[in-house]
Amino acid sequence: MLCPQRPLHRMLVPLAWLLWAGLVQLAGGAMGPVSTCAAADWLQWRGPEGNNHAPADAEAPLRWDLERSENVVWKTAIPGRGHSSPIVVGDHIFLTTAVAEDETQRLIKCSRSDGRMVDNWIIHRGTLPERIHSNNSFASPSPASDGQNIYVSFHTDDAIVVTSLNLEGKQNWQRKVAAFRPSQFQFGYGASPILVDGLLVVAAEYDGPESCLAALDTQTGRDVWRVARPSNLNFATPIAATIGGQPMVLISGADMINAYDPVTGKELWGVDTATEAICGTVVWDDRRVITSGGNPRAGTWCILGDGSSNSVQWENNVQCYEQSLLTIPNYLFGVADTGVAYCWRTMDGKQMWRTRLFGGGISASPLLVDGRIYVAAEDGTVFVFQASQDRFELKAENKTGDSLFATPVPVDDRLLIRTGVGHGDQRQEYLISVGLR
Repeated sequence: MLCPQRPLHRMLVPLAWLLWAGLVQLAGGAMGPVSTCAAADWLQWRGPEGNNHAPADAEAPLRWDLERSENVVWKTAIPGRGHSSPIVVGDHIFLTTAVAEDETQRLIKCSRSDGRMVDNWIIHRGTLPERIHSNNSFASPSPASDGQNIYVSFHTDDAIVVTSLNLEGKQNWQRKVAAFRPSQFQFGYGASPILVDGLLVVAAEYDGPESCLAALDTQTGRDVWRVARPSNLNFATPIAATIGGQPMVLISGADMINAYDPVTGKELWGVDTATEAICGTVVWDDRRVITSGGNPRAGTWCILGDGSSNSVQWENNVQCYEQSLLTIPNYLFGVADTGVAYCWRTMDGKQMWRTRLFGGGISASPLLVDGRIYVAAEDGTVFVFQASQDRFELKAENKTGDSLFATPVPVDDRLLIRTGVGHGDQRQEYLISVGLR
């Protein structure tokens, strides 16, 4: 696979980030990155490290134009609708979708090199939820892969059902994780399955008796462990982290932030904070865990990540409800529901800067590539700004369709973006690859 030519100029990023990412080269006092070609897979939600960082040697285009096909490498029409992000496994891309006309939930397989749709497998038919939130879809959880199999999770037939398929679409097993019949709010489901130490961890949290966090054996689909979660409608995806040498699975919601042992499911610690409903995924640094939400109480909360304190280290009233936050060493970035971008110091929550990006409406999470942060707004605009704590520096705005809910994914010095073009009955979803042509 050819490596696209690298641009002559690479934007400066904070020194702490450069040192941490291992990109610093000293040559006559100048700093520059190692020039290697990135070809890493992106196997699950938030990528290989769970932090939505592209590999350290990856790049992505600064500008593109979908209408004029400028820096658009390929564009593939996707049937139906979904808010899941794609994953990249070897030579192929996998993403889920739902077609309301025939009431199907599907897994799509596309070529990594040219975007050609290779296969389109129906996983469920005729069992779509009766009601969901207008900002949700019937295919919102992203798939996960261990490189040999694909794992997909759907809210279907009033349950959370996980299916394992090999890379050619043959079903290995299918498992109902839990009933899912929310009573107070029929908003649907959004948590992605994640792979942790050979287990598939699935959140099925709702205001009912089977609300749980479960870890399934990837070979059989059977429970390895299962912990009860509060009877409370929650949408957060769990995530694997290591803080202070301790591996853990983190999740927030139900007025708590919790850490579980990934092998046994034993609760390592829990802190009473945050709010009832969380959609975003917890983020962390080497000492702290941070989450944000907005129902019924809006805010962003930071706690210590070793369980040594049950108190909040700092908090503010900024609401990042559906979208997750993003950390780099010592700093935290977020784009609020109001369309305002922030940078905070993780040590104490000090606001480093804030600026308005757009008028509001965001579901996708910020992505870090080559020292730049990519933020996709619901109106289809992708903003690019520098990952700097010193000041806000907007690098580009790229109109990319008319509606964008899925988080972009980096691969092969390109970005994969799932977007919708048109409105109402005329809306068509596309998976596009943007990069230097």
